[in-house]
Amino acid sequence: MLSIIDIIYKGILIGILVSAPMGPIGLLCIQRTLNKGQWHGFFSGVGAACSDLFYAGIVCLGMGFVVDFIEGNRSILQIIGSIFLLVFGIYIFRSNPSKQLHKPKVQVNSFSQDAISAFFLTLSNPLIIFMYIVLFSRFNFISPEEKLHSMLLGLLCIFAGALSWWFLITFLVGKLRKVINLRGLWLINKIVGTVIIILSVLGLVYPLVTLHF
Repeated sequence: MLSIIDIIYKGILIGILVSAPMGPIGLLCIQRTLNKGQWHGFFSGVGAACSDLFYAGIVCLGMGFVVDFIEGNRSILQIIGSIFLLVFGIYIFRSNPSKQLHKPKVQVNSFSQDAISAFFLTLSNPLIIFMYIVLFSRFNFISPEEKLHSMLLGLLCIFAGALSWWFLITFLVGKLRKVINLRGLWLINKIVGTVIIILSVLGLVYPLVTLHF
């Protein structure tokens, strides 16, 4: 059985480690921070953290049938997730930051919209569940044998770790926003959109080649 201290520090560490890799969602949070401000980027991170929490809960509860389903359909799920990312990457690439900056306030996406869109984009990549399995094993974290209150505390700490990471990143990037001009924002949109498109194409090609052979 894990002690309360173990659950807290290991949960926070796992939440940070899952969020830290600068994948498509991380790039999305940075892009939104630079285009619309820190809190839009942060609430995008909140949405991603909620999705991660869902998958962490599956691992905590030991829902083997879900893990087996994902393992058995890994290639198909990766293709579906990559299509979502491809569409979103094209959207970011084509977006015009000047329109974002000059929109009337009532038309600017709300924080909840930012969070919801990031939630579903993260949810479209269920393969993250395997990262949790690896980390849970590495840190000897929550198992189905633990009591319910230990599981809930562990999940809460994972969520807190993820939120801490997103706040730190969006805070630091938000400081850069003050020194980046409109052309810089336009260029960032192109770079972020291009990177996400490349990642999504690679995500499509790999499982297709695997299925073929």
